[in-house]
Amino acid sequence: MADKELSPQEKLALIKDQLQEVLHDDILEDVILKEQRPLVIYWGTATTGRPHCGYFVPMMKIAHFLRAGCRVKILLADIHGFLDNLKAPIELVKFRAEYYKYIIQSLLKAVGVSLEKLEFVLGSSYQLSSEYTMDIFRLSSVVTEHDAKKAGAEVVKQVDNAPLSGLIYPLMQSLDEQHLGVDAQFGGVDQRKIFALAQEVLPKVGYKERAHLMNPMVPGLAGGKMSASDPDSKIDILDTADAVRKKLRKAYAAAKEIDGNGIISFVEYVLLPISALRDPEGKGRFECKRREGEGDPLVYHDIETLKKDYLEDRLTPQLLKGGASDALVDLLAPIQEEFKASPDWQEIEKKAYPPAEPAKKKKQPKDKGSKYPGGTVAAKPDGSVEGEGKAKVDVGKSAEKAMSNLAINSEAS
Repeated sequence: MADKELSPQEKLALIKDQLQEVLHDDILEDVILKEQRPLVIYWGTATTGRPHCGYFVPMMKIAHFLRAGCRVKILLADIHGFLDNLKAPIELVKFRAEYYKYIIQSLLKAVGVSLEKLEFVLGSSYQLSSEYTMDIFRLSSVVTEHDAKKAGAEVVKQVDNAPLSGLIYPLMQSLDEQHLGVDAQFGGVDQRKIFALAQEVLPKVGYKERAHLMNPMVPGLAGGKMSASDPDSKIDILDTADAVRKKLRKAYAAAKEIDGNGIISFVEYVLLPISALRDPEGKGRFECKRREGEGDPLVYHDIETLKKDYLEDRLTPQLLKGGASDALVDLLAPIQEEFKASPDWQEIEKKAYPPAEPAKKKKQPKDKGSKYPGGTVAAKPDGSVEGEGKAKVDVGKSAEKAMSNLAINSEAS
């Protein structure tokens, strides 16, 4: 498949392949079939948490876009990361943008596509310009607080008494389409409300509508959305082979259940498509080895057969996890080798994700025990004391009383 020249119709089909939804596919058809020029598309990522293996899902579609001759712009959205409920300080976000660039390039090279038509753009390189700022003001005059909050509901972190930055976020994501000069924006289906906002409001400030391409949301290993903040739901790109196998052994995969099974989804949206891109005939392959004496390996070329076998328990959770572990370890190996060979990448990783400072131990008040003169006493902020030995250690609250008590005590001794 890698060497075959695609027709315009094949390019359009590859661009749409495995997407959950496309808004304004007429724009895609105009560009690819009528104008017969490369589609210009952007995908943005807020540079906050460490990229995990869930990033292979959008990378596979970006690989498809590049294979279909599209020009792809990857927005390293450092300012968006700062605005999203201050998930990270702006200084760290800038280092993380560099780290993301290393990771994304390496992921795409591992998939096996040319990066010739790929462009990285740092958000702050144009989002701080006077023109962009004026556009934010213009958009804010036609978008209500309700609509901005609704648009970002599934993307921006939701908290009580949220900062205004969360309302600016979807406006910026809409404007990026204009300032990046693209025909389409790509993202997960969780971005749909922001995409709908962009289609509605950009024409109100004199800009054209764009097409929007949406990937399905792939479940995490623990079920639910794969999250960078939940270590049990994700596998880090730099996790060792042992860590990968351990996490996959613990992953959620109930026998005969395919709904919510993150491993089957990963096979469907990452492992099979990657093998298809690498194969000259475009044929995917996923293999699950069986123990000696249990028969030949189970080999799958399409997800429907795999799901059928899983429902019938011919493909067990243990076999599925073993096959996914082998495939993922092989996929991550060249990325990790590249990381180990690059001092610059290693240095950026340390700056982007510095180790957390160990929590300081709280000083516990010393228990002097019952042998302390007067037994247990406690000093109060005003200088007075309380406890069983109060009478023996209390010298009084006034100077006169203290002097009197001290004189009595000295005579007694």
